[in-house]
Amino acid sequence: MCLEGNRVKIEHVAIYVSDLDRAKQFFVDYLDGRPGAGYHNPKTGLRSYFISFDGGARLELMTRPGLLVRGETPPAQTGYAHVAFSVGSRQRVDALTQRLRNAGFAVVSGPRTTGDGYYESCILDLEGNQIELTV
Repeated sequence: MCLEGNRVKIEHVAIYVSDLDRAKQFFVDYLDGRPGAGYHNPKTGLRSYFISFDGGARLELMTRPGLLVRGETPPAQTGYAHVAFSVGSRQRVDALTQRLRNAGFAVVSGPRTTGDGYYESCILDLEGNQIELTV
């Protein structure tokens, strides 16, 4: 039985990044995120920011000394595939995709309508994480 009838929701998703401040600024500048106060644990060296979005979703960006940086890997692998952001309309998906392309970010796919009816594009952020932009 799952928590005796209580509703479960994802509270936040966390991503390790190598450049915490640049990653924070990406989500603020391009996806209207609102950063919380930074956190630093001097004992472990962990630093983090929670980025809040409309609707209550939160993304935790974290870094720490000795973090292994992921090398180039194919996009289809086990683990989290992408984080999706709803931007409200097809026109906003198109405009934001073009803005990110113009800023030098790789557009992996789209904008397009997928076989299951989503209108989306996928880009790679500063760390190579796949970000999906959808209606």
